[in-house]
Amino acid sequence: MNELTPGPEEARAFRTALGRYATGVTVVTAMGADGPVGMTANSFTALSLDPPLVLWCPARRSARFAALTAAPHFAIHVLAHDQLDLGLAFARAGDAFVGPQDGTTPEGAPALAGVLARFDCAAHALHDGGDHAILVGRVLRARFRDGAPLLFWGGLYGDFLKHD
Repeated sequence: MNELTPGPEEARAFRTALGRYATGVTVVTAMGADGPVGMTANSFTALSLDPPLVLWCPARRSARFAALTAAPHFAIHVLAHDQLDLGLAFARAGDAFVGPQDGTTPEGAPALAGVLARFDCAAHALHDGGDHAILVGRVLRARFRDGAPLLFWGGLYGDFLKHD
């Protein structure tokens, strides 16, 4: 087993170690001052059932950081195994909003079509998280369907293999 002490000279190795943890892939959307904005994020997790809270962590270096952290409402979309192109499109730098839309949430956040789940959130808290922020959302409603998720592990995307 490899061992490291995190620091600037070990940043790549630390990222590799973190990549050993598989995550789902989400796209977070909001309505910014200049229109719709979205960002791919694998830093999503449930935080509390009562009250219903989730969190995600946008990178400060993103051009979309200010719009997403200032939005009073946002939607977190859990991608299905066949939505890699959508995840990649929102992962790229740039301000263009892409992807199949399904209208907006009642609060005005863009809603993406075909996702496994969507969590419509009101911004609840914003915390410092180093080169990221920790954005906590209060879930106003959740929608979900059956299906297989898109996963991210070790810098690769894939889907879930069911074993009988």
